[in-house]
Amino acid sequence: MRYIDVFNGDADGLCALHQLRLANPLASELVTGVKRDIKLLDRVEAAAGDAITVLDISLDSNRQGLLRLLDAGATVAYFDHHHAGEIPQHPGLHSHIDLSAAVCTSILVDRHLGGQHRLWAIAAAFGDNLAKVARALAEERGLTEAQIGQLARLGECLNYNGYGDSLSDLHFHPADLYRELQPYADPFSFIAESPAFTRLETGFNDDLARVDALLPIRKQASCAAYLMPDAPWARRVSGIFANRLANEFPALAHAVLTLNRHGDYTVSVRAPLANPQGADTLCLSFETGGGRKAAAGINRLPVAGLDAFLTRFGEHYR
Repeated sequence: MRYIDVFNGDADGLCALHQLRLANPLASELVTGVKRDIKLLDRVEAAAGDAITVLDISLDSNRQGLLRLLDAGATVAYFDHHHAGEIPQHPGLHSHIDLSAAVCTSILVDRHLGGQHRLWAIAAAFGDNLAKVARALAEERGLTEAQIGQLARLGECLNYNGYGDSLSDLHFHPADLYRELQPYADPFSFIAESPAFTRLETGFNDDLARVDALLPIRKQASCAAYLMPDAPWARRVSGIFANRLANEFPALAHAVLTLNRHGDYTVSVRAPLANPQGADTLCLSFETGGGRKAAAGINRLPVAGLDAFLTRFGEHYR
C-alpha cells in the first residue's frame, strides 16, 4: 500500500497538507508543482489499495485522472473549493468540496480535523486573500494584532512562492517548501526560526517593491487590468499583486496578465471584494480557464486575444 499526497503548490495546498500530516503523520509520495500546474492527477499511477489525498486542485480539471485512479482500485480523499462540475459517485471517493466564496481548502481541512491546527488554516486563508474569514478565525482564537499580522505575512509569503511560469521561477520547489514546514507544528516558530521563511520574506519584499511603478493598460469605473513585464520577478509576484489590488480597491475587479514560456499570457482575475462573484464564470469561458468565484485565471491566453479578453472582462464586470 502506498500513500500519495497531491497538492497545489500555493499557501492553501501547503497548509492543507501540513494540517493533515500533523494530525496523521505518515510517509507519503508528494506530487505538486507551480500554482497553475493543476492537472496533477495525470502524473499519478496507483494500484488497488493505494490511498491518495488530493488538495486544492479542481476536480473538473482532473476528472479523467481521478476516474482512472478510482477504476484502478485506489481510494481518494478529495478536498477542494474550485469549480468541480459533477462529482462522481464512487465508493472509493471521499469528497470534501465546497465552492462557497468564503472558504479555502485549508478551512475545509480545518473543519475535517475539528480545528486541531487552526493557525495554519488562518495563514492559508490570508494567503488565499480571504482576509475577513482569516481575521474572524484569528479573533475567535484570541490572537493579538501582532500575531494576526504575522500569520497574514506567512500566508502571503507561502502563496507568493507558488507563482511562476515554471519551477525555476520559484524560490523553493513546493515539495521542498512543504518539507521545510514539516518540523513546525506552530507557525510562529516557523516564522521565528526557519531560514526558509526569511528567504521568502526577503524575496517577497524585493519583488513587490517593483510593482509600484506599474500603470493599468485598461481602466473603467468597475475594473482595471495590468500587464506585467516579461521577468521572473513579475511572474512570482503576479498573484500577490492581484490580491493587493483587490484589497486596495474593493469595489473594482482586477486582471493581471504576465507573459509565459509559451508566448501567451497567464491571467489572474480577482472579483471585487465588495461582491466576490463571477471570476470563475469569466475565466471558464476561455479554453484554459478555471478557478473559483472570487479568484480565477486563464493559463494560456493567446497574445492576439488580449483585446478580446479586455473587452469581455470589461463587459463582465460593467
